[in-house]
Amino acid sequence: MKKIAALLHLQFCQSLIGNLQTVMFKNSSNPAKNIQFNLQSMEITNALSLESVCPDEAEIKKININVIDNYSKLTLSLFFLPLLLLTSIVLFLYYHNALSVHGYIEIQKNSFLFLNSKLSHFPSFEYNLTQLGDALIFLSFLSLFIVYAPKIWESLLLALLVSSISCSLKKMFAVPRPAVMFNNNSFVIVGKTLCGNNSLPSGHSTVIFTMLTVLLFALMPKKRSHKFIWIFSTIIGGLIFASSRIGVGAHYPLDVIIGCIIGYISALLGIFISRKYKILNWIGNKKYYPFFIILLLVFTVLTIGRIINENLIIYYLSLISLLISLYKITTIYVKK
Repeated sequence: MKKIAALLHLQFCQSLIGNLQTVMFKNSSNPAKNIQFNLQSMEITNALSLESVCPDEAEIKKININVIDNYSKLTLSLFFLPLLLLTSIVLFLYYHNALSVHGYIEIQKNSFLFLNSKLSHFPSFEYNLTQLGDALIFLSFLSLFIVYAPKIWESLLLALLVSSISCSLKKMFAVPRPAVMFNNNSFVIVGKTLCGNNSLPSGHSTVIFTMLTVLLFALMPKKRSHKFIWIFSTIIGGLIFASSRIGVGAHYPLDVIIGCIIGYISALLGIFISRKYKILNWIGNKKYYPFFIILLLVFTVLTIGRIINENLIIYYLSLISLLISLYKITTIYVKK
């Protein structure tokens, strides 16, 4: 009876979407909006596929539908604020004659030393937090979304691909790390001493804000009051995670801020690309679960290797998350 009810519910939803499409095409004079609505409704219909006649799977599909719905509401105006912030930073540096490498470092010297001295009071905590800037670790914590919200993983992978541009920017700006410019006894270095001319932008900060921004819009609450709390807590959490790069002595403050902005922009681009082009819509297909099982097994082996080398709490938590996800994905695949 439950399966019959679920099937009737699916047919009703498909019929409703069909009627809405008819009304849109009859009453709207904007073909572009009609096409966009048609694509979004097709995506939701796919999410309500016949696989969801199982009540448990229906709950899983519901999460993904909410993510798709949240993404469909995003507009290009979201790019305005980060671009404004980047422009403001450039103008600030220009005003203070700090667009050169030497000027860029000197203008931040005091703020870097101050923040590093304060944040480094908790070296173990900061060193654990900074590992979230490693895509392998952060993705491990989000691995369950492969099952519950594959649309999030579509956006995550595309956004991370976009954010890889930060590697090119590091080479282009060629800003020396703090350990190269300052006496290593004048500030605290936690973990490995990072040298080289690749400080700007912070790659870890970029990864952190790329991941968090994808989650920010994917899991946006419906109520306005809840939205404010969610946005505020996500941004503050991201800044705390990213600031650990200053605490461990790896980056200057502006490296981190610019990295966060690039991460935010990368996430938005990843979401818009995944919304328009169905490049990775196979992620939610159980037929491809063996690929993710192998991928998570590789993640597990790499995480165990890091536990052996550094024995950080964050690695244990990452390993637990991977094992839970492996169990869930394998169980669903075997039962399909």
